[in-house]
Amino acid sequence: MPELVFFSGTMDCGKSTLALQIEHNRSARGLQGMIYSRNDRAGEGKLSSRLGLVTDSVEAGEGFDFYAHVVGRLSAGGRVDYVIADEAQFLAPEQVDQLARIVDDLELDVFAFGITTDFRTRLFPGSQRLVELADRIEVLQVEALCWCGARATHNARTVGGQMVVEGAQVVVGDVNQPEAVVGYEVLCRRHHRRRLTAAAARAAALSPDVLPVDPEPVAPEPAGGAANEVTAPA
Repeated sequence: MPELVFFSGTMDCGKSTLALQIEHNRSARGLQGMIYSRNDRAGEGKLSSRLGLVTDSVEAGEGFDFYAHVVGRLSAGGRVDYVIADEAQFLAPEQVDQLARIVDDLELDVFAFGITTDFRTRLFPGSQRLVELADRIEVLQVEALCWCGARATHNARTVGGQMVVEGAQVVVGDVNQPEAVVGYEVLCRRHHRRRLTAAAARAAALSPDVLPVDPEPVAPEPAGGAANEVTAPA
């Protein structure tokens, strides 16, 4: 039976790489798929991986109708055996409904790839709808790591190396960007809660150590050292 499968994870965990691998494996067997993406780091009409792999795709912008596009291709005599939708977190809920309709009405497998939550730990609307509708949700097994070495579970937006928690939900960027520009970093939950990025942790480590409180003042000892001496009467 065809399925709507949602592959989810943080940034830098290999979602786009897996999308390209699925496309390669199926096309090598003579199958033909439709590849869609949105706001890819390589630019419009591209699906790219940080490993340097890239392929052409259809840019699924605002108002794009997945179902109508696939039906149009089939009606024109084209062949579609499966659908890949990368950066699915950016899709509108109604676009996710269209992906589900492709599975149900056209009986095609649809593989969607996306981040679950934004830099504020809030669900993206597209990801939320995928969680609601997907036949299967797969959390990618290639774990991204926080700077501390723990498993990264949250995406942080950074400006000048410092984590920010306000702003538009969608600002296109990437991990490992220069600190002077808007970038992203994956963190474990503990350091996301503390807003402790790699740059902030490095700055803290370079700061001079200080005592948490000032020491108690010591009263000077009286001259002769006998102020507290009690002499018994003879």
